[in-house]
Amino acid sequence: MKNDVTIGLCNPKSPSNVGAVMRAAGCYGVDAVNYTGERFARAAKFQTDTKNRQNEIPLSGVNSLTEGLPADVSIVCVELAEGAIALPEFNHPDKSLYIFGPEDGSITQSIVDQACAVVYVPTIGCMNLAATVNVVLYDRLAKSNAVVDHQAIIQKSRDVNNRLVFKGPA
Repeated sequence: MKNDVTIGLCNPKSPSNVGAVMRAAGCYGVDAVNYTGERFARAAKFQTDTKNRQNEIPLSGVNSLTEGLPADVSIVCVELAEGAIALPEFNHPDKSLYIFGPEDGSITQSIVDQACAVVYVPTIGCMNLAATVNVVLYDRLAKSNAVVDHQAIIQKSRDVNNRLVFKGPA
């Protein structure tokens, strides 16, 4: 399933967060996850991609998250930045590169200057990197016009220990 969505991570440090980002990428049909910096590569052996999404979705270290992008891909930075658009008010572009800052820093101004939008999640304080990725991708899905067979998704997504059926209020 190609959704024209790529995730860019600026110098992530936590293998558990990157593993959780990969799980979110699989859940929401992301096409690729790219990252910059050296910290994750050094810690990758401890990664916690519990669904082994790396077998389905490329996870690549790159020198630049924005270099060589097709002209029709919109860069959307997700950051607590002055002038950012609140996520509930944001209209997601069809083809997007969502860039997230590191757990202990921010996206560089040079990347923000290339963005078509900077979006923030209106919470009190900042969220964990993986939680933020999940919220943004869910928002994109919730606002999409995609036709969804909900019963098929439930049956495909649940594990063997879950065979619940809701028959309505008692």
